[in-house]
Formats: sequence, structure tokens, C-alpha cells
Amino acid sequence: MTVPDVDRVSFVKEWEDWHRAKEEVLAGPHGFLAITSLHWLTPEPSVFEDAPGAWSAGPAGVLVELPEGEELTLDGQVIRGRRHDFGVIAERDSLYVGWGDAVLEVAKRGGNDILRPRHPGSRLRTEFTYTPAYEPDPRWVVAGRFLPFAESRPVTVGAAVEGLEHVYDSPGEVEFELAGARHRLTAFNGRAPGGLMVLFTDRTSGVTTYAANRSLQIGAPGPDGRVTIDFNRAGNLPCAYTDLATCPLPPAGNRLPVAIEAGERIPLERGGRP
Repeated sequence: MTVPDVDRVSFVKEWEDWHRAKEEVLAGPHGFLAITSLHWLTPEPSVFEDAPGAWSAGPAGVLVELPEGEELTLDGQVIRGRRHDFGVIAERDSLYVGWGDAVLEVAKRGGNDILRPRHPGSRLRTEFTYTPAYEPDPRWVVAGRFLPFAESRPVTVGAAVEGLEHVYDSPGEVEFELAGARHRLTAFNGRAPGGLMVLFTDRTSGVTTYAANRSLQIGAPGPDGRVTIDFNRAGNLPCAYTDLATCPLPPAGNRLPVAIEAGERIPLERGGRP
């Protein structure tokens, strides 16, 4: 399977725009690089240095007990008073609560309620420069085919945090040819409507690219199931930069036996080279 020739100038410009936008989100005032800690909430109220109040979680959801004079904001509404119940948070959902110039992420990951404060002054954020990447090359754009399952299947994968697991619904597999061989990757639902996302490793993983995983968004399949797979847009997940992430690992079988020398490389923060 091949893709048509492309205008290299436009191709590179579009890749640069994509990479710049991704970096801006990552290193934004409250992006992932602004996270200062990862707190696992329990039924016993706990006090943390980088967040106000005492936080706890149980079957009824997440609760914070605020000291007098302290306030938070959520969806434009001010939260005051001794106790505030955030309720039950769905798996992989997050609430973003304002506190001064910081944002407190209240979320659920792998069945656990967590609190992740995000402070603009985080050293990881303020010292960030850029993420190394391979030069964009049209030869890493391949045509493929989406092979849907009769019904979505739950797939359990590991996580960047030892002992944690994530469960994602997989609508099917993506098949393509590369380096003279046919490959298949288990796909999950992507960010765009009808789109797909794959998590994978390859022979560059742990050498020039982050060892644990990279992710790739794929546009919605055409009526005949055809998809375009652009490995130039294989990107790092937050765990490539910080241990305060709970990123999923690729499903079993999503290790490609070829070196995908495209996309983002090991971050400088993890010892990557410019």
C-alpha cells in the first residue's frame, strides 16, 4: 500500500504546525509540564504542600475540606466553606479547579481518585525548550486499512505507574505494509470524531525514541475502511517527560519489528539528544 506523492514544502510546514501546537499544550501554563505532584486520594483526609485544604476520596467521590478564608473556582463558580463534594468522577475524566495562578486536576485513573496540582512555576515547565524529533519525511506516510471488530472489545493495558491498569474499548485493528511486511495494530478511539489512536513501540524504542510508548492519531476511515497512517506524527505521551503521569502502555502485540525513524524522539529531560 502506498500514498500519493506530496508537496514536500507543504508537508513539512503542516508537520511543523502540528508539532508546535503539541508543544504549546504540553508546556502551557497549566500543561502537563506544570504538574508538581501526583497524590493518590484515600478515605483519610490528607494535606499536601502544593494544594489547599485536606483531600479525601471514597465511594461517594472526592471531598475537600477548606480552611477558613481559602477558596477555589470550578467552571467559573467560587467554592468556599469548610467542605466541598466533587462527587464521583468517571474513569479518565478530570476536573480542573482554580487556585490562585495554579490549577488542581481532580481525576480518576485506573479506578483511583487522584489530585495533580499544576503550577506555572514548575521547574520542569520553565526550563523546557523543545522535544527532539526526526525530520518529517513523506516516506513514513503509509496507506492502511481499518479492520473493525463485530463489536468493540475491552482491552486491558498496563500503565506508566507500576501496578496500575487501564481498560480501553477497541473498535478494531489497523493493517498496513511496511518494510516489505504486513503489520496490524490494535486501535482505540481517537480524539477526532470517528478517528483512531494507536499506542506502539518499535525497534527505536529505548534507543532514539521513548522506551515505553508512543501514540499516533489516525483520521476516520473512509467508506471502504482505508486510512492514512503518518508516522511522522508519532508523539510522546506525558510519561516521556515526567514520572507524574499515568499513561497507558501499548497493548500486547503492538510492538513493530521495524525501526520507525519518524516522529518525536526521547525528550531532553530523559537524556535525549538534540
